[in-house]
Amino acid sequence: MSDLAAKRGAVPAAKKALYLVFRIGQERYALKATEVAEVLPRLPLKPIAHAPVWVAGIFAHRGVLVPVIDLSALTFGAAAQARTSTRLVLVNYQPQPWLEARWLGLILEQATDTLRCDPAEFQTYGLDNPQAPYLGPVREDAQGLMQWIGVNDLLNDDVRTLLFSAELSL
Repeated sequence: MSDLAAKRGAVPAAKKALYLVFRIGQERYALKATEVAEVLPRLPLKPIAHAPVWVAGIFAHRGVLVPVIDLSALTFGAAAQARTSTRLVLVNYQPQPWLEARWLGLILEQATDTLRCDPAEFQTYGLDNPQAPYLGPVREDAQGLMQWIGVNDLLNDDVRTLLFSAELSL
């Protein structure tokens, strides 16, 4: 059979997406790589007075002030550990499609691996957690469960107003 005939009869491959994998404590999480703008080493931050404890601060990057949140502190109340694998990951935060995307910094532990898989492998788990709407579906593999983090659901209205200009307030 020719290569062309084999291609015509082949089942189309599932569309795979790339994810940045990281940990919070012993648990694995993933961000869709298309939401990641840049991965930086952990940098010094200027704290923001009266912000929630999981708001780590701000820093200047390429002429833009970028707010940073500690995802470990947001999720489980304990700050990310200072490790050589702890990164400051810039994501494109766009809570509504009609708003321009802005950078949001995330402090992530062990953010050194990637995964390529079909997004359909992440399945809903039946728990509605209104306190953590950013916690998305889960994927099971040989290492256990991995949960997808929804970047655009990370901030509630009050924190969004605190960290960004009024144009991002909904």
